[in-house]
Amino acid sequence: MNSAPIWDPRQYLRHSGHRARPFLDLLARIPDPAAPAAEGRPPRIADLGCGPGNVTALLADRWPTAEITGFDHSPEMLALAEKEHAGPTPGGGRLDFRAADAVDWTPDGPYDLIVSNAALQWVPGHAGSFARWTAALTPGGTFAFQVPGNHGAPSHTLLGTLCGRPEWRDRIGEHWRGSAHVLAPADYLERLTGLDCAAEVWETTYHQLLSGEDPVLDWVKGTTLRPVLTELGDDEEALGAFLGQYRDLLREAYPPGPRGTVFPFRRIFAVATKPVL
Repeated sequence: MNSAPIWDPRQYLRHSGHRARPFLDLLARIPDPAAPAAEGRPPRIADLGCGPGNVTALLADRWPTAEITGFDHSPEMLALAEKEHAGPTPGGGRLDFRAADAVDWTPDGPYDLIVSNAALQWVPGHAGSFARWTAALTPGGTFAFQVPGNHGAPSHTLLGTLCGRPEWRDRIGEHWRGSAHVLAPADYLERLTGLDCAAEVWETTYHQLLSGEDPVLDWVKGTTLRPVLTELGDDEEALGAFLGQYRDLLREAYPPGPRGTVFPFRRIFAVATKPVL
């Protein structure tokens, strides 16, 4: 099995509107950092797991003068982010993108905001990094993230069942679970308040109306299915057979309605703010 999935930013962005909505809801709960205003400087912001940069650019809308750096380990994602979004922003700030893996990312200095959107679910033991990340926050700075909480949904449980079938078990097995490293909301709250941060954690289920043929399959091709697509990508016959079987399971679990296919999606949010000294 390949050690890391190959990402397709164009496929990911096919549902960019629905994917950006949780980030906008998270952004609305993030307070303005205290230190930049007190010190007369622009905010310094890190976006951990920035992907193609489309939501990183939303940070510049909220803080026009900010110096914002998006970090990601996918060359494909970074290439598109740099092409579409890097450079000076209209408000006088700047957007930059760098290669880094959230598994071992260490802040290179103080940040006023560290944010992560739908990325930490790919990082085993990510809560163990919270202390390192919050320690890098300026007084009044914030660490905020959202992760999918839908690993008990049919889109995931059916994928697990399929990967466990005899014809796929040895080829794929449990490796598809690379995006399932998510804690319960109460666990995140305990971790963050234990770091002396003022924290709030909540969850929301978005009942998304998707359009097109087999839209749930199209959705997971951009995220959850990436490890499987990466593993089977060089074997067109096997890939076609797997996708056909998974498609049939998803069609039964998510039948289309007269106006589209309803795809419930649970998300977990956390905002932790460091005290002002």
